[in-house]
Amino acid sequence: MFRRARHIALYLPNDGEIDPGLLLRAAQRRRKATYLPVLNPWPRTRMVFQRIKPGDRLRRNRFGIFEPVIRSARQRRVWALDLLLMPLVGFDGKGGRLGMGGGFYDRSLAYRAMRKKSHKPTLLGLAHECQRVDQLPLESWDVPI
Repeated sequence: MFRRARHIALYLPNDGEIDPGLLLRAAQRRRKATYLPVLNPWPRTRMVFQRIKPGDRLRRNRFGIFEPVIRSARQRRVWALDLLLMPLVGFDGKGGRLGMGGGFYDRSLAYRAMRKKSHKPTLLGLAHECQRVDQLPLESWDVPI
């Protein structure tokens, strides 16, 4: 997945999340386009993905998580990404995932419910094995990995 992907979205770790920094640097060395999530100021529930390059300036968002300074010209639609790495708080063997509870990834990926044939981006959750649970309850709006 990583080798074939040309547009990869990752995240900056927060509160004990697995750090995908090695993957970010490997992607950039291979000249892949890399993106980070950015929370929109309005609507406050929306998250977009913005291309980043080494040395780009970062700032803390309203949750204290580092993100790029907003530049709309560098943003890419989530459905145009090839690979999306997401931090997980918990997960199960059926694709159920638990995040920090804000629903930002679910809202960003809600289009997948209407586009049954859409397989982009490939979703990959990062977590420790100790975060696996037998089963997570899934709501209608939850987007599995």
